[in-house]
Amino acid sequence: MSLPVLVALVVFGIALSVAAVHFTGGTKTATLAGADQALSRFAEDFPDEVATLVRLTADARTGFLDLGNGRTGIVHSIGDCFLTRIVTASDIVALDVDDSGAILLKLADFTWEGGRFAFADSTDAKSVAAALGLDNPGLAREAA
Repeated sequence: MSLPVLVALVVFGIALSVAAVHFTGGTKTATLAGADQALSRFAEDFPDEVATLVRLTADARTGFLDLGNGRTGIVHSIGDCFLTRIVTASDIVALDVDDSGAILLKLADFTWEGGRFAFADSTDAKSVAAALGLDNPGLAREAA
């Protein structure tokens, strides 16, 4: 096989793979329409859990659900799907609230390490941080 034909096949194969990912929804970002959608999506994976309060991030990609007993449910969009987790203080490696009203959360879970979650209201950020186990939202907590 000649080199130009081989290069054309490789380029066509890569382009076809990228198009397949795009058209199957791989480049879309899911968002939560509201607290009710966060609750129903969380209930699909954890039907026995009862959330008392839901706080959504400003971009509506993540919802934090208060489950009581020091546990917080998280519904987070990854691509066009949602990931759900139940997080306790022992799952958290680092937690901080910055001046702009965002939570910086690092989890011990290797499948999803957390991230930065910005809220429209800094009170929501502080409330979520307190629910996650940060006693003083102005101080960062890191694991020993």
